[in-house]
Parts: sequence; structure tokens; C-alpha cells
Amino acid sequence: MVTGGAGYVGSVLVPLLLEKGHRVTVLDLFLYGTDVLDGVKDHANLRLVAGDLRSRACVEDALTGCDAVIHLACISNDPSFDLDPELGKSINYDAFTPLVEASKAAGIELFIYASSSSVYGIKSEPEVTEDLSLEPLTDYSKYKALCEAILEEARKPGFATCIIRPSTVCGYGPRQRLDVIVNILTNFAYNKGHITVFGGSQKRPNIHIKDMAGLYAFLLEQPLEKIDGKVFNAGYENYTLMELAHIVRSIVGPDIPINVEKTDDLRSYHVSSERMRRELGFEPTHSVEDAVRDLVSAFKDGRLANSMDDPRFSNIKLMKSINLK
Repeated sequence: MVTGGAGYVGSVLVPLLLEKGHRVTVLDLFLYGTDVLDGVKDHANLRLVAGDLRSRACVEDALTGCDAVIHLACISNDPSFDLDPELGKSINYDAFTPLVEASKAAGIELFIYASSSSVYGIKSEPEVTEDLSLEPLTDYSKYKALCEAILEEARKPGFATCIIRPSTVCGYGPRQRLDVIVNILTNFAYNKGHITVFGGSQKRPNIHIKDMAGLYAFLLEQPLEKIDGKVFNAGYENYTLMELAHIVRSIVGPDIPINVEKTDDLRSYHVSSERMRRELGFEPTHSVEDAVRDLVSAFKDGRLANSMDDPRFSNIKLMKSINLK
């Protein structure tokens, strides 16, 4: 079962899992439309459950016949969470323990949780590793950290758990997000002819959406004892915001101006994903440049029409438009 399987990462992950021969159940509200999985909607091994993660009945229905859970569903990132903190808490935190309990009762053997690299807060260390303390600065990251603790407490023989702390995902997906940094810069560069960078020196970790999906699929193929109870940062390249802007400009067009504005948000961190490479043997292969090229291709061929205004490309805009409760 993939919760949030019709979301940004899910829309790339679900077809990959089907391609690898898995039977997949998606539990999702389908807020961004059912068409995001059109490429596989008639696949014999795909089951779609349109339902709310907060409904025990929906969760139990979706878990039927499953032996693993990849839990992606959440109100994603700080601005989306802050739009309605009670909604964010109800989905990201309050629904988590019932989901874990239902998974154990259904005989789930492996539960993979998509946490966030934001749980570390601001670190002065040159490399942010999984061994550093969690010091979340926002409600979004605080509840991600609390869910990690709940999952570790629930772990037992027969119920293996693995926690992933993703970097910022970039690149093209059938359910596109254009409200994350590389995708934002590329959208503005291609469709507005300019880039604005707030600050510029802040370092951010990135991972291509194909590698993010590839990691989850890879975990399902590992012996449980290899990943049970483990926590892995999932990233590839750490770049400053200004470096990202220059990468985008090098691909979209050398004459695109980069405007720099001041900001009070100077959070900067270099996330190490060495444990993922060393212990898992998983090596990302898709670069930020690849992500930008994929997005440019999607802009050119019309897959991302009306990209500046369509609320489906922005979590916050869509949540405001539908008044989700």
C-alpha cells in the first residue's frame, strides 16, 4: 500500500512498482485529480482506494492483501502546514498511530515512513548525518519527528520499520509540484524569463524524483534485517540557492537574468547521504541538471500548461481553492 500514491513522488513511484512486478494499492484523496495515474490506471495489479487516511475503515480496506506500506501521504512542507495547522496535525500526526496500529493488525511486514530532512533544524556541523540530534523548528517538522518516535516504539519482530529523511525533491512527475526550489526556479526561468533568488548562500540538499522513487522500490527488495529500525537520509547533491539558479540558467538560457533579494531566512545545511550509499548500496544517478531538462521538456510539449496559475501545481494554492478540512 502506498499512501499518497497520487501525490508528487507517488505518481512516479506507483508506475515503477508496477513495472517491477508488485501489486500496488494506492490510498489517496486524489485532490490533484485521478488523471495523475492515467498511465497505469488499467493495470491489473493496481488498486485505487479514494479515501481519507484519517478514516480507519478506509485504511483497513486499503491494507487488505498488502504486506508492506510506503507512507508518503501528508500535508507537505511548512507553508502548506501553516495554512491550517489543525488540518496538518490531523493528517500528519493524529492519523499516524492508527495507521501503524492498523498495519500491524493487518500483518504488514515492512512499514517505510517518509519523514523529512527538516527534522534536524539548523545545524552548524559541516555534514548533517543521521546521528545528529533532531531539533525541529516548525510544527511540520516537529510532527515528522514525533511520528519517527512512534514508529520506532511500534517496531517488533514481524513488523519491520524503515525511516527515510528525503532532501528536497526535484524534476518532472505526472502530479507536478512547482512549489519546490529547483522546480520554482525552472518554471520562472522558462515561463517568465527571469529568476529571483532570496539570499543565495543558503545550501540545500536535493534529490531527483526518479531517484526518490527508486529508493523506495529498492528498499522493498532488501532483506528485512538489513533495513529494520534504520534511518536514512535520502539526497544526492547539496547546492547553494545561487548555484541552483546558475544551473537552471545554463540549461534554460544564458541570457536569463538572476535577481537577488534579501531574506531573513538564511537556513543552510549540507545533508550527508553517505549511510544510504554505504549500508544500502543505493546510489542516486539523476542530477539537478537532469531535473531541469525534464521540466523544460514538459513545458515545451504542453504537459505543464498554465504552470504559473494552475493551482494543481502548488500545494498551498490548491488547499486554498478547495478548503480541505
